[in-house]
Amino acid sequence: MKVCLLIHGFTGGEYEVSPLADYLQAQGYIVKMFTLQGHGGSKAELRNATRYDWIHSAETQLKQLLTTYSKIHLIGFSTGALIAAHLVVKYPNQIDSLTMLSAPVFPLNPQQIIRTLYQWPMVKAYIRNLFVVPSRATREFYRIVHESFAIYPHIKIPALIVQGDQDHLVKMKSAAYLVEHLGTPDTRVIIVPNSGHLVCYAEYKSEFFEAVQVWIDTHSFIDPE
Repeated sequence: MKVCLLIHGFTGGEYEVSPLADYLQAQGYIVKMFTLQGHGGSKAELRNATRYDWIHSAETQLKQLLTTYSKIHLIGFSTGALIAAHLVVKYPNQIDSLTMLSAPVFPLNPQQIIRTLYQWPMVKAYIRNLFVVPSRATREFYRIVHESFAIYPHIKIPALIVQGDQDHLVKMKSAAYLVEHLGTPDTRVIIVPNSGHLVCYAEYKSEFFEAVQVWIDTHSFIDPE
C-alpha cells in the first residue's frame, strides 16, 4: 500500500497540494493532507506559531500514519518541502521517498514576489498575504529557510525535485542546489513548463503528476505479507 503525506506551504493551505492529492488518490494511493499549526485561522494564530510548531504539526501527522503503515512517501510544497526535509532526517527508515515541490531554497525578495500576482486562481490569496502576514511569521519562514541548509546533506533517501520554469517566488537555482547538496545520489529534477510557484495548478500539471506517480511506484517498499 502506497501512502503519501502532503504538506502545504507558508500562509497557504491544503488547496496548494489538493490537485496532486486528488490525482494520487484516484490512482489508489492513501493520501493525507492537513493544515499546519497557525494556518487556516486568525492572524494571531499565525503570528504565535513558530517554525518548530509547523514541523511538530507535520510530525504528528506522520506519526499517526506510522501507527498503521510502516513506510510513507513525503510530498512537500514550498515551505512544506523544507518541513518534509526535516522529517526525513528524523525518520529516515520510515520514509520511502521525498518529493519537493517549489522548494524555497533561495526565495526571492518581496519586490520580486509581487510579480506572481498574475497567477489565477490564487491571486487573491497572495494579495491578502502581502498585507496581513505578521512580520514575526515571516521571520520564522526565513529562519527555517536558513536552517534547512544544514539539513540537506543529511537526506539519504530518494528525492524528486519539481520547480516551475516561471517561479517568481523561488530562484531557479534552488533545484540545482538541491541536486548538488542533498546527501543522496538518487535524485531527479522536473522543470514544469509555463508554471509559476503553484505547480499543482500548472498548465501541464498532468505530466508532472504522472512523473510523481512513477517516482513513488519506483521507490516503494513492499511490506511482506
